[in-house]
Amino acid sequence: MRSPRAHGFAGRSTIIAGMACIWMLVALSTASAAAGLPDEEAADWELRTEADNIRIYTTGQPGSKFQAFKAVATLDVPIENLMAVMINPVSCTEWVHNCSESYAFGNGDFHDRYAYSVNDMPWPVADRDYVLRIRTRGDRESGEVIMDLNATPDLRAQSNNRIRVDRSDTLYRFIPEGDSTRMIWVQHTDPNGALPGWLVNSLLVDIPVRSMQALEAVARKPRYQGFELVWDNEGKLVDVAPSDS
Repeated sequence: MRSPRAHGFAGRSTIIAGMACIWMLVALSTASAAAGLPDEEAADWELRTEADNIRIYTTGQPGSKFQAFKAVATLDVPIENLMAVMINPVSCTEWVHNCSESYAFGNGDFHDRYAYSVNDMPWPVADRDYVLRIRTRGDRESGEVIMDLNATPDLRAQSNNRIRVDRSDTLYRFIPEGDSTRMIWVQHTDPNGALPGWLVNSLLVDIPVRSMQALEAVARKPRYQGFELVWDNEGKLVDVAPSDS
């Protein structure tokens, strides 16, 4: 068994996440993520759009004027490929719509790490940046991998020309289905500052759709092939690493 190694954002870090890198911002701890996000199975999710086997739902979030979204899709790539993307420190710029910068920082490991990302907003809206704590866990019996991401805004100095997002919670759930993977993405972000309503509403739908489409394409690239999930003796995920074969 390989020992766990330190990694960065959305990976060898993910993202995973701008408004997706702001809306992809993302995220709480295992317990706090569950507390900060709507229940995936709640009855009040409203279907907003369906495209390329991707369904986007939204729901209100107590104490916020911004809605949460849930994106559900079956991606035609194995979970190993997807996790290889998610452990890449700069993968946000490859698949999260409007993510223009991302990198890992600080001392972290596979299970608990930190990332900085920037979301490129349309002029004249100021770009948003965010600092994320990313936690990853998985269970060999079910094959499921979960990533919780939560904003930790005070861990890095703020930039004068960017607005720091200080509230963002995200859950990524990856469920293997043969050579495909079912992905569930639940997120709520308060982007700070004044944003026009049309922009917020469009981001809630456009970012997860475009991002999931891009993620599927990126995970097929040669550099993300040949990885495997590494489990410990108790069946817990400890790494995503190049396969020996």
